[in-house]
Amino acid sequence: MTINLILPHGGKLINKFIERKYEDLETFEVSSDTRNDAENIATGVFSPLEGFMIEDDFLTVLKDGRLSNSIPWTIPIVLDKEKEIAMQMKDLRDVVLCSGNEKFGILHVEDIYRYNKENVANAVYRTTDVNHPAVNRLFQMKEFLVGGGLEVFRMIGNDEMQKFRLHPSETRSEITKRGWKTVVGFQTRNVPHVAHEMLQKAALNIYDGLFINPLIGKKKRGDFTDSLIINTYESLIMNYFPKNRVLFSTIHTTMRYAGPREAIHHAIMRKNFGCTHFIVGRDHAGVGNYYPPFAAQEIFNEYPDLDIKPVTFPSFYFCKKCLSYANEKICPHGVESKEELSGTMIRKLVNSGKVPEKHMMRPEVSDLILKSQKPFVGDKT
Repeated sequence: MTINLILPHGGKLINKFIERKYEDLETFEVSSDTRNDAENIATGVFSPLEGFMIEDDFLTVLKDGRLSNSIPWTIPIVLDKEKEIAMQMKDLRDVVLCSGNEKFGILHVEDIYRYNKENVANAVYRTTDVNHPAVNRLFQMKEFLVGGGLEVFRMIGNDEMQKFRLHPSETRSEITKRGWKTVVGFQTRNVPHVAHEMLQKAALNIYDGLFINPLIGKKKRGDFTDSLIINTYESLIMNYFPKNRVLFSTIHTTMRYAGPREAIHHAIMRKNFGCTHFIVGRDHAGVGNYYPPFAAQEIFNEYPDLDIKPVTFPSFYFCKKCLSYANEKICPHGVESKEELSGTMIRKLVNSGKVPEKHMMRPEVSDLILKSQKPFVGDKT
């Protein structure tokens, strides 16, 4: 049976891995987050990007949510530097990038430019409030951006955080091998509770395969740690999902909490992995009260050319009268019977040392959380 996979974003899966000597090029240090971005460019997760954004693309992304060639793109992928270093990189043209003293890639500098941080904050995050975690990070960035094509010659080594990491070429090969014509992607930055599981299984009733793809990378204080997210999902899938219907892989990038714009970004990345559909929940990629609850779903109306289709479900809750998980489409009971589940609720229970009830969280998952010495970002060991 021939499977025609959805095309990568922009029509071509980018591959920027090379073998090249680099000893004669000057080296510049970047953060681990920037290195993750570089690897996502090189492996095609960020297709059609081939490097850090030059000014034309950067400005059209802010203004229109598209690249300068009109391809949908909503999040700036940039490299920031101080003016003196940016000028030096521009003069050199070709430079080596390193992170943690490990050289990993070559940047072909095409452009350096100054930018207005308040304009970026308003365009991407819809606020300049420094209490927004990504706005806070933005205002700490250096004043110049360096754009240009990128090539990577060394990936981050295999450690516990990398063991489930798959590249788009690998997931696409696996989807073809399994014969899936439709694949629905699920983004998460939380440990799984039963409402999420019911949502995922509702999607499995419709589509051939489910791609569970938790985000591993910088998050705000109080979010669950990466290792715990990986371990709990590994346990959930092992015990409660048919193995031939689920593909599990981690995605390594920064959580930006950009609400609707990040929902489009998340969908684009899953399209590159081979997903035909993408689950967009209430307040997807939100934080606090910065975005209307359904803004992340409504923004897809502005992108009819995205190809990957958003999937929305009414919120699942536990109905004390039905004695099961339900939603407003199938449950007639009032608010007094509804028990809503959320990551915030689970975090409060864990912080108070309480064990979530079995109808809220699978015991294998809650056991892992309660045994963890450091369940949340920012916790002291």
